[in-house]
Amino acid sequence: MGNMEINMKWHFPNYTTGHYRNPSITGLAVRAEEILTMNEDKVYEIIQRWRDTPEEDLKPEDYQRFKDIGAACLSGGDSEQLLKFVQDEKNQGIVKSMGCGLLAPLVDEVVRNEKSHDHCQAAITQLIKICSPRNLLESIFELTEAIDPGAISDTTLAILPHLQRVLLQLNENQAACVGLALSALQKQLSRLPVPYTQQQEEADEHGLCRCCIALAVFTEPFIERLKKMDEKCKSTTEDDELKAEILKFCMRSLKEPLLEAELNQDRKSTLWLFAVEIMVILPAIKESLSGLLFFSSLRKFPIMDTSLTKDSIACLAYLLFVQLITIDSFPAVFNPVFVLQCNMEHINQLLSSKKESYLLKALALFAKSLEKVEDNSLPVGLLDLMSFYNAPQNLRQVLTDCPIKHLRESGLKVFQLFINKLDAEGKHKFFRCMLKTSHHAGIDSYIVKNIRDQIQLSIKCNANKWFLGMELLPLLELVLSLPQGAETDLLTNMDKIMESLNLLRYLVMQDKELRSNPGLWEELSRIKDEYLKMLRVCISMSRAYYSAEMKALKEDQKLKAKEAREHARSTRLVKAITVKPDKVDHMSPEVQYQVLQSALVTFDLMESLIVRIDEITEEKLGKLH
Repeated sequence: MGNMEINMKWHFPNYTTGHYRNPSITGLAVRAEEILTMNEDKVYEIIQRWRDTPEEDLKPEDYQRFKDIGAACLSGGDSEQLLKFVQDEKNQGIVKSMGCGLLAPLVDEVVRNEKSHDHCQAAITQLIKICSPRNLLESIFELTEAIDPGAISDTTLAILPHLQRVLLQLNENQAACVGLALSALQKQLSRLPVPYTQQQEEADEHGLCRCCIALAVFTEPFIERLKKMDEKCKSTTEDDELKAEILKFCMRSLKEPLLEAELNQDRKSTLWLFAVEIMVILPAIKESLSGLLFFSSLRKFPIMDTSLTKDSIACLAYLLFVQLITIDSFPAVFNPVFVLQCNMEHINQLLSSKKESYLLKALALFAKSLEKVEDNSLPVGLLDLMSFYNAPQNLRQVLTDCPIKHLRESGLKVFQLFINKLDAEGKHKFFRCMLKTSHHAGIDSYIVKNIRDQIQLSIKCNANKWFLGMELLPLLELVLSLPQGAETDLLTNMDKIMESLNLLRYLVMQDKELRSNPGLWEELSRIKDEYLKMLRVCISMSRAYYSAEMKALKEDQKLKAKEAREHARSTRLVKAITVKPDKVDHMSPEVQYQVLQSALVTFDLMESLIVRIDEITEEKLGKLH
């Protein structure tokens, strides 16, 4: 029977103590007792029968028993004996017919046992030489589908070189199989967390970075085939399908992990290098970057998911224009406004996300796209485009709702940069839009400050009707208004009100320039008077309310202090007063008092500004008369 056949009986392990990571292997323990009770003659009889049986006459239980015996051998530490068995010339028929069943236990052994690594790798190589590529692929796909979550990267790294060799042996449907393999592997890798900091990426605890580089290496021979076919101008339908599968691999890679990774061209990290590989692959398979970014050439592949495509192209734009990867090969014929216009779709896609990595890339891409555009040059017509409306609105949400401080700070810089690039009419329209839609006093106050800067610039240059002529009035009516009239919450709207009063004081001081425009000063005076009248009423009502609240709080504190003294005397306990459970979430009386006092001080500031505006107005009128 041969030494291998005899030794296999003696080295079978006890499956009750064996440990397998792969779920497809754990079921072997159920059949352990049967295998352990077989004697040498029985083993010899089984193997001899397999040798003498044509492949088409083998039964499912034969395949399962062969797999069980091989796995038992590995679990007993006899990987070298198993290698000798699969290399034995007398066993090549058995191995060719049923060897694929050994693939899963062999890969699992490679992953979990470093001592048997070389023997198992050699055994897998022998299987790939002998077994049918179709059967091997089926086994590899089953193995990939059943990867244990704790061994995703190790298993992927173990099977990739062998999978590549199997695919290269295929004579037909190679493209479809390459696509299935890449999709299955990327699906498993998407379960791994993406390292976000430099320390996490260098540690690569979960192995994602190593797997990404291995995937890039895996695709190399297929890309080379496409390049050779293109050079010979002999592209076939199969080549077109392969190109589509490689493109889908690139698109998936751009979204996961590259869109979630922290990338920096000053630090050539593993994921940054993987990004370079992806950006090099695209032109290598004759996919124009400008075509992907600007002309939606992906519509040739309708089977791709729309959301995947949008996120991936947005990441592509980021890698090109922010990280400058392959920027030297990008056509220089596109003017900055056109690039900005195209990138606004990608910026908006990323800004609509709540993920920090997406928002960081969106803000960086927005800023880079704007930097190339001349100040005061973006025409007002661009604001009619949906992307130019949605992107600033999404940016506004980052400024008002994002809890991450550095994102809000970066967002504000981009917000101002966008304003700077608009022409005068564009600024005018954008300010009106934001004042109508922001519903946030902080944003409104920032817009009011920008309006004042534009008026000041127009007075200095004396050449801008949008901020020095009658067109200024619609803006001022939005600025000098209280959203709920006399019942407006002054504290909530304090930022906008204070900035509006400062603007109004500035306008009154510039009466000479404004009077030179027929009708402007009269309308401005009307708007000013109506606003200040309503604001005085609102301040009076608010002061009365907060003063009453403060008085009630003082009376309540006196009453509680009296009750506390009486309680202390009666119980003779010296301890702090306990807050009632239903009051725990409320502010302490001291904090309440401070808030009320601060509100009254704010009303005084507003009133002092109103008084000063009235004084300046009277001084100007006195000089006129």
